[in-house]
Amino acid sequence: MWIKICANTSLADAQLAASLGADAVGFVFAPSKRRVTAEQVARITPHLPATIERVGVFHSLDAEEIAATTRTAGLNAVQLHGGVSPQLTRSLQKIFNGKIKIIQTIHWQVDADGSSATTSAAAKDIARQLRQLNEEGIVDRVLIDSRVGTATGGTGIPFDWDKARTVLMQNAGHLKLIVAGGLRPENVAEAIQRLNPWGVDVASGVEAEPGRKSPAKLAAFIQNARV
Repeated sequence: MWIKICANTSLADAQLAASLGADAVGFVFAPSKRRVTAEQVARITPHLPATIERVGVFHSLDAEEIAATTRTAGLNAVQLHGGVSPQLTRSLQKIFNGKIKIIQTIHWQVDADGSSATTSAAAKDIARQLRQLNEEGIVDRVLIDSRVGTATGGTGIPFDWDKARTVLMQNAGHLKLIVAGGLRPENVAEAIQRLNPWGVDVASGVEAEPGRKSPAKLAAFIQNARV
């Protein structure tokens, strides 16, 4: 199980995630309470193990802007949150000559109380995006995250796994699916059992407060994800 600990804001938290066995650490450059700058991340990444993925989370659709931040921050993967854009993905692959891994995010709409706000039409749109990504082969990893209103990522609210299971199973094809949104140490094992993803991603679910990780929650999450 591939595990990403996202929304890191300090060297201590990123190093702790790596030492506990995370496969990737994420840094948010999109609008967020956990947003960091390329310069801040550049002071963190040189001190991380060479084997860990260093992922930048972007809302931008500007390939040059993403590339500049990626280089400055010392990243080796990018996660795209600004919508599915094959043109953007191809531009990034060309700029980096395929040496930067790309994760495409698709959002599952939920209400603030945790109930699914995804209509039949919206579910069909998610299915269409998955089929498009699978058929075009421009990315091999897709992250399914919750969207609450305009908030994308770090919401702390899971999407409806029962409704999602059929959509994902029928349309993902060979894509490596990563589940995010409202995951915590207490529910990550259940999410893995019900959705059988390639990976999981967590941010607020392992925090002591926004932008600062809880060592106990972090350790429990990674342990439970690998049971």
